[in-house]
Amino acid sequence: MTTEQSDATGGTGSAGGFSAGSPQPPGDDARPAGRSTDGDAQPSGGTGQTGADTIATKTGPDDPGAADKPAEPGRDGAAEGHDRTAESGAGTAGEASEKDAATADTEPADRWSAFGPAPDPVLTRPRRAVRAVGRFLIHEWTLATVASLVLAVLMTWPTLRYPRYTLPQDYLDPSLQSWQMAWSGHILRTDPGQLWHSNTFFPEPWSFAFSDTLLGYAPAGLLGDGPVDAVLRYNIMFVLAHALATLGAYALARQLGAGRIGAAVAGVAYAYAPWLLAQAGHLHVISNGGIPLALAMLARGHGWSLRHGYRPRRRHAGWAFAGWLVAAWQLSLGFGIGLPFAYLLAGVVLVSAVIWFARRWVVRPVKRPFGGRLLLADVLGGVLFAAVGALLAVPYFKVAELHPNAERTLNDINFYSPPALAFFTAPAESRIWGGLHEGARAALPWHPEMTLLPGFALYALAAGGLFFSVWRVRHRILLLAGVLATVALSMGTRLLDGRFTYVPLFDYLPGWSGLRTPGRLMLWTTLLLGLLAAGAVTAFCARVRELAAERIPSWPGPWLRLATLLPLLLVVVEGLNSTPHPVVPQQPPVMRTVDGPMLVLPSSQALDQPVMLWSTSRFQDVVNGGSGFTPTSQARVRDASIRFPDPFSVDYLRQLGVKTVVVLPGRLDNTPWEGILDRPVDGLGVTREEVDDAVVYRL
Repeated sequence: MTTEQSDATGGTGSAGGFSAGSPQPPGDDARPAGRSTDGDAQPSGGTGQTGADTIATKTGPDDPGAADKPAEPGRDGAAEGHDRTAESGAGTAGEASEKDAATADTEPADRWSAFGPAPDPVLTRPRRAVRAVGRFLIHEWTLATVASLVLAVLMTWPTLRYPRYTLPQDYLDPSLQSWQMAWSGHILRTDPGQLWHSNTFFPEPWSFAFSDTLLGYAPAGLLGDGPVDAVLRYNIMFVLAHALATLGAYALARQLGAGRIGAAVAGVAYAYAPWLLAQAGHLHVISNGGIPLALAMLARGHGWSLRHGYRPRRRHAGWAFAGWLVAAWQLSLGFGIGLPFAYLLAGVVLVSAVIWFARRWVVRPVKRPFGGRLLLADVLGGVLFAAVGALLAVPYFKVAELHPNAERTLNDINFYSPPALAFFTAPAESRIWGGLHEGARAALPWHPEMTLLPGFALYALAAGGLFFSVWRVRHRILLLAGVLATVALSMGTRLLDGRFTYVPLFDYLPGWSGLRTPGRLMLWTTLLLGLLAAGAVTAFCARVRELAAERIPSWPGPWLRLATLLPLLLVVVEGLNSTPHPVVPQQPPVMRTVDGPMLVLPSSQALDQPVMLWSTSRFQDVVNGGSGFTPTSQARVRDASIRFPDPFSVDYLRQLGVKTVVVLPGRLDNTPWEGILDRPVDGLGVTREEVDDAVVYRL
């Protein structure tokens, strides 16, 4: 320190200055008597250390100019220090205080105080709100949510190009599922007690349980009316389902210990795996994001991470209970995807109960190994999840009881069981591999459910994750075992006739016999492969940071930064689609005016699904309907109506309660009802009239 520096502080009696960023000391009035500002105790007695001594002490021999720079007049720390010492020795403490106050008013400001930090400003309420909003907008989970939504719009394009008039892949099953969401919203608004007795498949009861219901989307069904809004609703939920799947898998990978880019690879691979492009017409299969999201919340609530193990201090009962709620919501979207998830959670609960018992009573007796609040959250959440599953299962058991032909057989399972080739074959909707795999698809017995390629990039990243990863070796082995087990289950009866894999589940697990497409278990294979890939990518990014630290300056160059994003780019490219988006058949105006119960002809599985969508204007009872099976009564109506109008068909329809038959001439070509308009109605007690582009028979 120079003499000038010491001189600058002489007005306050301090021997030294403060560097930038150091905390500012209290004023002279707050300092204890007999102690200097640098913390060294002063001798008592009133003489103290003079300013000249201070200069000599603080300016060492290496300080240039310490001896040859005279002090400025009026700022001599030695003289002022001597004066204050003499006054303090001759006068009282009160006089010294008055002297200090007078001196403070006349002395110039301390130049070195500018280097101390300013006090924190007192923010107004609007500024605090703006700051909170800013922190929220740049939070990781906000950015992850926005990125998932933007990516979903781009990766499903052109779904939202004409969302009121087109549907992804085809207009058959999407029309059915559009009706399902519309029906659930309509009936919850008007008569919730009749939820399971829908307006289709008249006069069959429990008809809403003839297929997966997407009941969890009922709140969306409360918005809008008619088939146009139903199509718009479907397309919006289709895009949101992809976004939720990406975000859910990202959250799970992050909770387990993956880095951001590794978790993004897992999320994109899970949501946009090539095999899922063949399921674009099955919203209940695409709607799988609740599975990884619920697992992430449960793991977060229990303080568990694959990378860091069990950390009791990170437990949070609220997250655990929220995980159970999300799991229950996922189950309400359909048992096709939800039932295996329910059995997985049951297995996790069983294993956790064994661990709890062991830690509580056997290994190391602990009073509350998981915590009382967390245990309560698990009990309440598990009971709620089980209650939702039981209530949803009741209608399906009723359907199985009333319709024995709805039961699946091993022959059905065998028909839909994919061979090993399926796991390396992409569907036609894949923009990258669709055309190249045309010959491989032709060799598959039923390629819409047997093109199960999760992505060659994902295979490569997961294979690398077995040898280079942030996961422990035992965890990699467990993930690999999970991949092999789910692949074996996805093959159904193709692997050793399923005797040791799928058939025992089919025979002994309640509800498993209702799953006729084993290939959809590929969902779990994709998730596990994504976690293996996330471990490898996270380790790769960590290695890049280490290499960057060795650089001068320590910052990765553009090629290193690009290399960390290459795995994510490869997974995104493999998920590009060429899914068709056909225009939905326009609703005949007669569907907005004619009362039910009614039969619309021609009728078949494929032709009836648009009719279900058209009925969303008034939800009048219709005999038409399409699902995973054909009820016996509906098959009889179709057989009888082929001869309509004749005495037998008219009497049969009257006995069922049908009052109106609507014939759509534009759909009659190449159907058994092609000559129906040429038949007379004389003597049948039936009136016939043309309404717009339809012919209406009133019985």
